[in-house]
Amino acid sequence: MKTILLIEDNAFIRENTAELLELAGYAVRMAENGQLGVELALAAPPDLVVCDIMMPVLDGYGVLRRFNETPALGGIPFIFLTAKTERLDRRQGMELGADDYLTKPFDSDELLSAVAGRLRRFEHLKPDYNLHADGLHLFLQDAAQAGNFTGLATDGPPHPVPGQQRVYAAGDAAARLYFVHTGQVQASQTSATGEELVTGRYQAGDFFGYRALLAGAAHPDTATAIEDTLLLSVPAADFTQLLLRDPAVSQRFVRLLVGRAPAPPAPPTDADGLALRRPLADILLHLHEQQRGLTPTDALIRLSPDDLAALLGTSPETLGRALRELRQDGLVDVTNEYVRVQQPERLKLRREGW
Repeated sequence: MKTILLIEDNAFIRENTAELLELAGYAVRMAENGQLGVELALAAPPDLVVCDIMMPVLDGYGVLRRFNETPALGGIPFIFLTAKTERLDRRQGMELGADDYLTKPFDSDELLSAVAGRLRRFEHLKPDYNLHADGLHLFLQDAAQAGNFTGLATDGPPHPVPGQQRVYAAGDAAARLYFVHTGQVQASQTSATGEELVTGRYQAGDFFGYRALLAGAAHPDTATAIEDTLLLSVPAADFTQLLLRDPAVSQRFVRLLVGRAPAPPAPPTDADGLALRRPLADILLHLHEQQRGLTPTDALIRLSPDDLAALLGTSPETLGRALRELRQDGLVDVTNEYVRVQQPERLKLRREGW
């Protein structure tokens, strides 16, 4: 039985909504304010939340922010239930990552349809995928259903790469994301003195090549199979869909890309922040370009700062300082759930000066 957390300060609406949901076969837990709702969710995460916006102690926006900031609650489908009908209110809820928005008064069919639809959609995404088995294929199938994507897949069956054969060379255009099914791959760069510098080693269950895809740039290093290897690949267009189209999908995708328990980064230094500026600008500009044609409201890079830090291989503190600098200059808008490029042309000029 699916459990729904209902957060509503009006006792009459709360009791009647709970009765509707219980008659439809759901288990319902109730809270009369947002703070109590968060506490109930932390004690036992629900399958879905139905939450009012205007409430005492902690309003609905605050509840959703707390969910987004808490790993155990992130990704739980969230439906706002409110009497507010202004467009800006709806926009704020959606920008925070709400999955639906029902306006009071609502009828029972409208509520039950929204709840059933969100539960069906999110049940396609599992908390974890076993990448050492067939987890990548399963994730792509589930992500396609959850995000209403079309044609999301790998480029066919695993591709054999003999030992010592290149996968790509430094300077090659980044056209796909690579995944090691079996074997090992080493990435390296040649220094100015001709010395080969190893920049990465990848084994079964690892992704590689995604930082160039993120920046829309050529590969900075050469990847070579160091033994007979089987690779899967995901086309660049599908990679972009997975990152930008749906917050719940992108959150799980980033976890797959960077691993579930990355080593803690070293304490940040001023040099780290300076070195991060250009790759961060490249990634933000490239992902913004993929949103061309969308309104400023919809053209959100739905990656949290923590996700961006993981993808860039830096600490959240270092990335936070770089983003604050860009925000203070009016170049980006940043929340805990997304980044929006406000002035792309100015950001391009700034990037050239770094």
